[in-house]
Amino acid sequence: MARIDASKLNLEERVVQVARVSKVVKGGRRFSMRALVVVGDHNGYVGFGLGKASEYTEALRKGVEDAKKHLIQVPLAGTTIPYMVKTRFGASEVVLKPAAPGTGVIAGGAVRAVMELAGIRDILTKSLGSTNAANTISACLQGLRELRAPEVEAARRGKTVAEIVGKKRAERIAAEMASAAERAAAERAVREVEARESRSTAGRRGSGYGERERRGGGSDRRGGGDRRRS
Repeated sequence: MARIDASKLNLEERVVQVARVSKVVKGGRRFSMRALVVVGDHNGYVGFGLGKASEYTEALRKGVEDAKKHLIQVPLAGTTIPYMVKTRFGASEVVLKPAAPGTGVIAGGAVRAVMELAGIRDILTKSLGSTNAANTISACLQGLRELRAPEVEAARRGKTVAEIVGKKRAERIAAEMASAAERAAAERAVREVEARESRSTAGRRGSGYGERERRGGGSDRRGGGDRRRS
């Protein structure tokens, strides 16, 4: 599978867990920080990364870079997923089940971060087995990776979407996908406006600081000239 270019997406970062870990070596223990980070654009793209370093900020940076390298595209059926999937990673097992519009994200902390950043707004989830955050997120992403969009599966079988999921469900999926696309476009526009406003605010603050510096420098020079005249 070709790697997704993260620079073309408006990704949001979310830290799922930060833990202090140690490694036993001949001279004793070496302590470091481990960060689990999830990134997504709220419109079908999501990724998970793990970063480890001696400092907190460096661990987060490595985690974000790792997550951007492992982005996947999730096929959405409106505001939910096309069908139920159950996957296991290590000792963790995750069940993802589509839900009706208005249900919301019924999930725990680690799985909730993945669902929200992927743009899934209505889903029922259940985490079984181990509650290890890294394994739970990996099982969740493995399940999302196994999903197929109804139109892709219909093309593979040489059938129509209505023949696979039924006429009523096909119409509902089409309507939900259209409304979800409009909502995602509106949210993306709002995020872009907020980003531009924050950049312009930072620029004004920087220019104001430079103006104050210039003014301060001018007053110092005038003060020095007055002192020389006295």
